[in-house]
Amino acid sequence: MIKNYIKTAFRTLKKNLGFTAINVLGLALGLATCLLIIFYVVDELSYDKFNTKADRIYRINNDIKFGGNDQSYASSPAPLAASLVADLPEVEKTVRLINRGGYNVKKGNQNIKENQMLFADATLFDVFTFPMIAGDPHKALVDPHTVVINESVARRYFNDPLLAVGKTLTFNDSILYKVTGVIKDIPKQSHFNFGFFLSMSTLAESKDDAWFSNNFNTYVLLRDGADPQKFKAKLPLLMRKYAGPQLQSILHITFDQFEKAGNKYQLNLIALKDIHLKSNAVSELAPNGNIQYVYIFTAVAIFILLIACVNFMNLSTARSSNRAREVGVRKVLGSPRKYLIFQFLAESVMVTFIAAVLAIITAYLFMPVFNNMADKSFSFNIGALSWLLPGMLAAVLIIGCLAGFYPAIFLSAFQPIEVLKGKLANGFKGGWLRSFLVVFQFSISIFLIIGTLVIYNQLKYIQSKDLGYSRNQVLIIHGIYEMGAQAATFKNEVKQLSGVINATMTGFLPTMDYRNSSSVFPDRNLDQKKAVLAQTWMVDEDYIGTLGLKLVKGRNFNKQMGTDTASMIINETAAKLMDVADPVNKMLYVPQDNMARVWKGYRIVGVIKDFNFNSLKTNISPVVLMYGEDRGALSLKINTANITTLMGLVKSKWKSVAPNREFNYSFMDDDFDATYRAEQRMGTIAIVFTTLAIIIACLGLFGLAAYAAEQRSKEIGIRKVLGAEVSTIVAMLSKDFIKLVLIAILVATPLAWLAMHQWLQSFAYRQNIQWWVIAVSAFLAVFIAFATISFQSIKAALSNPVKSLRSE
Repeated sequence: MIKNYIKTAFRTLKKNLGFTAINVLGLALGLATCLLIIFYVVDELSYDKFNTKADRIYRINNDIKFGGNDQSYASSPAPLAASLVADLPEVEKTVRLINRGGYNVKKGNQNIKENQMLFADATLFDVFTFPMIAGDPHKALVDPHTVVINESVARRYFNDPLLAVGKTLTFNDSILYKVTGVIKDIPKQSHFNFGFFLSMSTLAESKDDAWFSNNFNTYVLLRDGADPQKFKAKLPLLMRKYAGPQLQSILHITFDQFEKAGNKYQLNLIALKDIHLKSNAVSELAPNGNIQYVYIFTAVAIFILLIACVNFMNLSTARSSNRAREVGVRKVLGSPRKYLIFQFLAESVMVTFIAAVLAIITAYLFMPVFNNMADKSFSFNIGALSWLLPGMLAAVLIIGCLAGFYPAIFLSAFQPIEVLKGKLANGFKGGWLRSFLVVFQFSISIFLIIGTLVIYNQLKYIQSKDLGYSRNQVLIIHGIYEMGAQAATFKNEVKQLSGVINATMTGFLPTMDYRNSSSVFPDRNLDQKKAVLAQTWMVDEDYIGTLGLKLVKGRNFNKQMGTDTASMIINETAAKLMDVADPVNKMLYVPQDNMARVWKGYRIVGVIKDFNFNSLKTNISPVVLMYGEDRGALSLKINTANITTLMGLVKSKWKSVAPNREFNYSFMDDDFDATYRAEQRMGTIAIVFTTLAIIIACLGLFGLAAYAAEQRSKEIGIRKVLGAEVSTIVAMLSKDFIKLVLIAILVATPLAWLAMHQWLQSFAYRQNIQWWVIAVSAFLAVFIAFATISFQSIKAALSNPVKSLRSE
């Protein structure tokens, strides 16, 4: 019996190749898209789950509100980790990590710039699951100047990872670190992935007792059975116990007075498995993902699959008249309805199976393209196939049965007497469910079109917005600090090169993560109500000119004025928070150490226009520029048509000063684009998925139009004989479909507006949804639908009426 069903289903599908091809192609595209999105979603949701104790690991965040500034930090004070272990019994272990930038590592006669370096406590391997292939994990990071490297680094410097332990690495030509362990490469699904872990005991600041200096990423491993919420509830008391006395010493107020004034210095918890998708705090160890994108792509996958299934249902019921006599004859010959249902479900499952095979092939072929768009490295390896094949077989049965259930019930319900008398079931007309499904399909497509246009518009706004500084043709040379006293000489020499307009030496750049925040006060009384929590950046006299910042009051720093070492320039936001009519020549006091034991007064000599130094997702915060030397980087403002020649000259100067050091550089506009790379990837993927959704919807519409024209062929023939124009017939065949698309526009527009309005709220600076976005989306939907329908409509209108009427 089953063999007979399969054979009959195969013959039926073969007989109706056009119908079969449309269904198979639509389902294949839908399944392939879903498959790629599933790879993406599974990967994003799997971050940090390789840690065997992941369910008990949390990071301590610090939420700070002070001086008109409210910010969440992924870092916390240096002494916090030890206090947690000593005071709270729920804590089993803690580990601190801190990123202090990279070093040049000597290999032979060359120095290789390595940026993936972290200082870590010796308890690193007690908390995280980083399997060690050589060395003792309990002792590897105990002593100062020891380092644990991953397998890739070990192969790069020592060829054989097993031979690396006991060897020495030279950093910056002078600092020696002994390799005490080699770990396996950390999986890519980790919220931090570094190749070097240096012993925390090497850093003097790791022993700091300052509770108001947030530099360390602190992780806690809770004991089995510990309640994280109860543990979190104890953190405020811990802060009051240790930070309270220091607050009293610095500001001469109690913690209660501090909080009553509207301020906040509050520790918080975030689960390890939530960090990648749900955290975007200051001082993250690496850029994180976004849970919103996981939700969006999951919804898109479901929508596209629904569109493909709707196509199947629509086309199957639309061609019901072609199957009516078959159903009637089968019933007259005694076939029960359940067998007919099984027959039609067999056809549905067979179509889905063929589509699934094509989907896997399509996903395999387009995997490299998708990897490039999503910045991933997915592959059809054994691990993927272990869940892919069973999953696809289950999907074939589920989707095949769901997509074929309604057509099977619909077709098997025909009454044989009515059918055999010639009263065939209506094909397109009268199908209210089919009309609803067409509206549903195009509502999704219009929703995706509006969403894509809004994303594109926001990305264009980001690229064109005046950020308050000039990022075009700014060359950033990294690692200047390694030159020591020669850094100033190097700066002066490259400034003389043809094509170099100006140069500034500092690591505090709008497109870099190099930051330093501090509380500043307008008087020596340190009144917290007048405090401003600001970014305090050390810059030189060329900073404003090189970056094109605009002075709105006062003057720039002057190298000839010795008093400028005690001067500062502030931005407009800082000036507003000071609440004075003219801040020029006013004083601000800044702490000179982590314990705020020494405060130095600076005179304000200028005010610059606000500039966006953070992502446009955050508001501009106060900035204080102080005059001095910082060798974080050298930025060159250039103006030349021959960048290659200029780069050669700059590199030649570099080699003459630092012959054994790697020349590292970037362009500021590229660094800026990297800040929004996740949004750019999302925009590209959204365009691709929206196009696929439209194609799949149009395949269904194309099939429906073909069957509608076929059913009305005799009517069209009579109209043509009576003198009807081609345009009249095309309009007659198209109007029913266009009405459905117009209804879809009315349904999708408010839903899309609400969804994209919510997405735009994540940007502090955003472009509102423009009226033309809705208008263009509606026009595209109608145009695409009409273009799809008109092909079949024109074909039917141009057909010879003799062919359709000769049987009458």
